[in-house]
Amino acid sequence: MGSRPRRTDAPPPAKPGLHPRNRHAGGYDFARLAKASPDLEGYVVRAPHGGPSIDFADPAAVKALNRALLAEAYGIRGWDVPEGFLCPPIPGRADYLHHLADLLAEGNGGAIPRGTAVRALDVGVGASAIYPLVGHREYGWSFVGSDIDAAALAASARILRANGLEAVVQLRRQADPAASFAGVVDPGDRFDLTLCNPPFHGSLREAREGTQRKWRNLGRGDSARPVRNFGGRGAELWCEGGEVGFIRRMAAESARLSGQVLWFTTLVSSSASLPAVHRALRQAGAAEVRTVAMAQGQKQSRFVAWTFLEPDARAAWAKRWTQA
Repeated sequence: MGSRPRRTDAPPPAKPGLHPRNRHAGGYDFARLAKASPDLEGYVVRAPHGGPSIDFADPAAVKALNRALLAEAYGIRGWDVPEGFLCPPIPGRADYLHHLADLLAEGNGGAIPRGTAVRALDVGVGASAIYPLVGHREYGWSFVGSDIDAAALAASARILRANGLEAVVQLRRQADPAASFAGVVDPGDRFDLTLCNPPFHGSLREAREGTQRKWRNLGRGDSARPVRNFGGRGAELWCEGGEVGFIRRMAAESARLSGQVLWFTTLVSSSASLPAVHRALRQAGAAEVRTVAMAQGQKQSRFVAWTFLEPDARAAWAKRWTQA
């Protein structure tokens, strides 16, 4: 815990590369954040650039920052995740949603479709419910969030109740760890978007080694029991085949829902995974595949979007938004 920074400190550097509509593109105003969520103040320290920051190697500090960001930017109250669950970086998650809004706008005369008529499926909603929270606050969209972990769903349900969002965000338990859509997408469901942050590693050992690398990069050296600053339980961090295996299975499964979803999408953590992902989507018979680049400072990221609908069918689909 550090001393409170003087108000004369230089402002924190902006975050280059974030989407123009991203509320966090100008950096963090710690004075405003601490006003919105006072528990953050105890974690604020002086950064090397001279301004205020937090210790990003401290899980409690990261959680406090997330709570403050959600309260100040989106009016979210009572946000928390149980110990050990993934604590997502808010600016990057918001960026994904803003780019998805642009994707939908392309088929809507350049206008972003808003309101609960736009329906999204969050595959792996986790304990934070971050995509439904930000997506609904920014665009009014409705969501279905699925997860294999009952404890994660219970944590998300508590957050939704605290913010009166149970009517616009439905949570569903995924009983099959190998499935993305089967068992949670009903025959009568129609989704404008699916989104996902797939597990990256191919084994528990890889996940632990990745944690060690991140720990060293944060300047903490080697640790026998490293702490993940953003948390994460087993299924959130690794699966058979890593992210490529996960997305291959998702691609094959998506073909069976070709008429029920406008755009399927997923984050792809490593650019080296893209050739295999694109091959899987071609094999699944996707009519169009997009790779959309994103960035936050020095961190480069991307998502892949695909659809089985031809342009005429997409145009007919989009009419639902204006008729709702």
